[in-house]
Amino acid sequence: MKFIVSSTELLSHLQAISRVINSKNSLPILDNFLFHLEGSKLTLTASDIETTLITSMEVDSSEGNGKVAVASRLLLDTLREFSDQPLTFSINDSNLAMVITSSNGSYNFIGQSGDEYPRLPELQSDARTLDLSVANLLSGISKTLFCTADDELRPVMNGIFFDITYNNLTLVATDAHKLVRFRTVQTSTSVQEDEGSVTFILPKKPATMLKNILPKESGEVQIHFDKKNAHFKLANYTIICRQIEGRFPNYNAVIPNNNPNKIIIDRSTLLNAMKRVSVFANQGSNLVKLYFAENSIHISAQDIDFSISAEETISCQYDGDPIKIGFKSPFLIEILGNINSSDIILELSDSSRAGLILPFINEENENILMLLMPMLLND
Repeated sequence: MKFIVSSTELLSHLQAISRVINSKNSLPILDNFLFHLEGSKLTLTASDIETTLITSMEVDSSEGNGKVAVASRLLLDTLREFSDQPLTFSINDSNLAMVITSSNGSYNFIGQSGDEYPRLPELQSDARTLDLSVANLLSGISKTLFCTADDELRPVMNGIFFDITYNNLTLVATDAHKLVRFRTVQTSTSVQEDEGSVTFILPKKPATMLKNILPKESGEVQIHFDKKNAHFKLANYTIICRQIEGRFPNYNAVIPNNNPNKIIIDRSTLLNAMKRVSVFANQGSNLVKLYFAENSIHISAQDIDFSISAEETISCQYDGDPIKIGFKSPFLIEILGNINSSDIILELSDSSRAGLILPFINEENENILMLLMPMLLND
């Protein structure tokens, strides 16, 4: 088996899929990339069993077909040091000895049998499909991923919940302190109108892979999923992952409906004020207090142990009764940083119930709701 390929193009594809590979793998073969040559098409695969990332590229010329597994770290470290030039890969089919030849030298590897590489899981016959634009999926994952948990006791909260109905797609993520609900109208799905919703939970690792890869893509994403696995097919990449099993919390039940206090404020003004004042918050609790009165927000924080405090008053649109509420400052700063709208709406009922943070203007085909649980105030 022999082929010629651009060094920078090959490196670009391998770096994109290399993030799947764990530093410590249960199977030694997973420390390798799988090369599969068919004609002039070279398919590259990386996997950690739970998540598999596949990409393909055209080679300049080729002889023979076959599969070989190549040590990922060794290959990446070698390719990084090349300027853009054609490289010739020659693989001995009998002993899997591999020679990479450049304009100035040659580099010898020993490959492993491609047949030892884990086989891809096949979807069941009742698998569902969902097609939506790359831009919509990227926006949904980017706006929800930060809210996923790292909870060994409740693994269902360690991913993004896909709630699919006949006419829309809802993505939800929560860590029990904060929650994001992202809704979009997708182009097509195999879910019928009378079925209700069909769901699955996408783990954090493949969601992060998608967030990194989707900006390079355009057009549509084809999602195929059954009860155990999900396939995301893009123009240049395919991600196959095992879903998180279990029942996701009823997210609609925790979103308060009756919120009489509505505040409109410039997002960056509130975000910058929070960043300044939160420096003076107690390092254990990170509590920042917000006091809403007529057309103003008074933000304060203190750390009694170090005798430091800060307060700041900023203007807003609000004509309701005065209300005081406390939030964990890193969570509120994180939420404000993940909204694109220049103005936001804060919806509050009282100091003990969750606050809603909404963009004043949603982007096209999007509806975003963010929720943050309050902290107990002693005063």
